[in-house]
Amino acid sequence: MSTSNKIEIGIGSEIGELEAVIIHSPGPEVENMTPLTAERALYSDILNLNVACKEYSQLKKILESYSKIYEVKDLLCDTLKNEQTKIDLIKKITHSCENPRIYDNLIELPEKTLTNQLIEGVLLEKNNLTNYLNKNNYSLEPLHNFFFTRDSAFIINKDVFTGEMAKKIRIREALIMESIFNNHPQFQTTVSSADYQKINNKNITIEGGDIIVISENILLIGIGARTSSEGVDHIINRILDKNEIRYIIVQEIPHSPESFVHLDMIFSFLDKNTCVIYEPVILNRITYKTVLITIDNKKVKKIETVDNIIMSLKQLGIDIKTIPCGGKNEKLIQEREQWHSGANFFALAPGKVIGYERNIHTNEELNKIGYEIIKATDVINGIADLTKYKNFVVTIEGGELARGGGGPRCMTLPVKRKS
Repeated sequence: MSTSNKIEIGIGSEIGELEAVIIHSPGPEVENMTPLTAERALYSDILNLNVACKEYSQLKKILESYSKIYEVKDLLCDTLKNEQTKIDLIKKITHSCENPRIYDNLIELPEKTLTNQLIEGVLLEKNNLTNYLNKNNYSLEPLHNFFFTRDSAFIINKDVFTGEMAKKIRIREALIMESIFNNHPQFQTTVSSADYQKINNKNITIEGGDIIVISENILLIGIGARTSSEGVDHIINRILDKNEIRYIIVQEIPHSPESFVHLDMIFSFLDKNTCVIYEPVILNRITYKTVLITIDNKKVKKIETVDNIIMSLKQLGIDIKTIPCGGKNEKLIQEREQWHSGANFFALAPGKVIGYERNIHTNEELNKIGYEIIKATDVINGIADLTKYKNFVVTIEGGELARGGGGPRCMTLPVKRKS
């Protein structure tokens, strides 16, 4: 494992210029799914891997042109070269999936093969009648959702937190990211993670898609299907001894349909004072509460209900211009584009973002306020030069990726941004 050019982790905002990011290119684990197992895998449909990979390669090439990228598989394979780290991770994984019998088989595998099996799944040996009759083909399920790297870990300022995953099928993702951050010499960081073997409160859930770092002292967290109020309290308890975070804005979001899985599906920052929102939820104070938590002297000083995120930020000295996902006044179009991650953008730098090409009405709204809409293929083929534009949206094809239930922010785990 190379220790050169160590990354000193730091995320103090959503939009600081990107310097390093972790991604996971979708592989066989995405195809190791059938219509019968799709719901258990948290999908409403099965993806075409060839098409998804083509679209994902556009995202990867744009990211590569801006920053250092790390692939989860490469990091994990490096990490597993340490025998004790390998033993510890396999023990945690077999315990979490309640299948300790596969430990002996996994421990004997070389690190590259083990890496593939921990992500792509371990086939069930049909060597007895029970296994033969078992309708499940895997003794260790494929990680169908792992290309959404945002959820299993998140960074607040200089601290890494691993997710308390709401769905059991995704716990292994967090365990893998915990092992990488704790043991790979490329990173200089401290990791705050839950012990899935000992944690007592089963209501504690929190995932990275619900965590938005607005500034070094303001945090925005969504609570809904994947992140609970207990999860927010859990995070607060972990950061109370820090001096950075002074305000936490908590936004209630719908538990269904599945397009509302995380806050970043209805709220994304593009620049210091510009964000895209799904108005029917973000501005609906009657149905969905917004709560402001004030922290002072390492204690929760005040908890109060506020009008909405935008008004709360204004109260804290940040004036925000909002862009409606799906455009203005067309409820049907807003619903359609939100469903396909129309409010989910990833910032390369202030005012320089990646989104989906298919969400044309949202992109038109951004174009009206000065964002150039540029196809990723034009950038990759040298037709468009991003350095010539102040503000832009690079659009990647998302016909297949969007069907997985996430957008560019979901598929990226930034580990270092400039201030």
